[in-house]
Amino acid sequence: MVELFATDKLKALYPKVKTFVEEELYPIEMELVHGPWPEAKARLDEKRVKAKALGLWAPYLSEEEGGLGLSMTEFGQISEILGTTPLGHYALNCQAPDIGNIELMHQFASEQLKEKYLHPLMKGEIRSCFSMTEPEFAGSNPVNMGTTAVKDGDEFVINGHKWFTSSADGAAFAIVMAVTEPDASPYNRASMIVVPTDTPGFELTRNIPIMGDVGGGYISHSEINYNDCRVPVSNLIGEVGSGFMLAQQRLGPGRIHHCMRWIGICERAFDLMCKRAATRELRDGKMLGHQQTIQNWISESRAEINASRYMVLHAADKMDKEGSKAARMEISTIKFYVANVLMQVLDRAVQVHGALGITEDTMLSFWYRHERGARIYDGPDEVHKASLARSVLKQYGL
Repeated sequence: MVELFATDKLKALYPKVKTFVEEELYPIEMELVHGPWPEAKARLDEKRVKAKALGLWAPYLSEEEGGLGLSMTEFGQISEILGTTPLGHYALNCQAPDIGNIELMHQFASEQLKEKYLHPLMKGEIRSCFSMTEPEFAGSNPVNMGTTAVKDGDEFVINGHKWFTSSADGAAFAIVMAVTEPDASPYNRASMIVVPTDTPGFELTRNIPIMGDVGGGYISHSEINYNDCRVPVSNLIGEVGSGFMLAQQRLGPGRIHHCMRWIGICERAFDLMCKRAATRELRDGKMLGHQQTIQNWISESRAEINASRYMVLHAADKMDKEGSKAARMEISTIKFYVANVLMQVLDRAVQVHGALGITEDTMLSFWYRHERGARIYDGPDEVHKASLARSVLKQYGL
């Protein structure tokens, strides 16, 4: 917890979440992330019940909606603690992509959609997924997509091919981004539509192996085919053609969530690296941590993690006070900066562990495999760097 951004509410909550994560989740994480999902889900559902009983549930939701009513800056610091284990966010019902879908539907969905899908999602009774990226089109350009939703009477007929629909395995519904207005301008062609996963024509083709790990349930990324999926027109979120705008609304908070989770991973990897350096003997009286290269990695990692944390909390604070649009430069900056720090810290930690680091005997290989995508999803580093540079150069008249 950063004293500069600490509130009375956060000071009371932070140690409770930390204790819950360390005592309830750390001991079971290795077993659950490498085991079959149905068994993991059963164990995690028990932890969810306990989290609710302890008053830790859904910290980002308002108190009226059953949450803790945290600001983005407060939640960011809780998110860091949760991010130190792959199970943390799920245990408190604030995992991606559900948290993004909840925030999106809370603001833009009809009352009918909220009653049927949003409220059970907030209670943790169901899960959801977000279906936008397509293998045939560059994911960094969301105005290009082939999936269509054609109106036929009071229904949309959806056809298309999606992949990296994260957590679709076992989800109750997908929010699908599809072209509904093909003749409109590029930023007004697509819409977002709720599609229950039991809809005829919704085909989960496979869970995509991530560097060899297929995963399952919440920890998976699916390839989906939509074959004449028919859903009511009332399943539309927001206005027709507003899909791009809704995606942008969803991404701002989502990048704060991601970055603080990555910092949590960095802290855990840093702790593992330091413990290894302090206990691994190279020869009599000579520990790994006595090596200057290892000392350099430790000091560089400490500085980079601290810098990342302040950058992200500064962006979150600006978002809290001025909104996502005002903080867009800060959001682009943290997205590529923290993603790179994450990979650097993980790589150093793996190297310090030697052969052990690439086995499944620590959490490092899991994170190294699953978090390499941090520099790709939600816009690759190169796109964010170009966007930031253009914004800066505008101030110089270019």
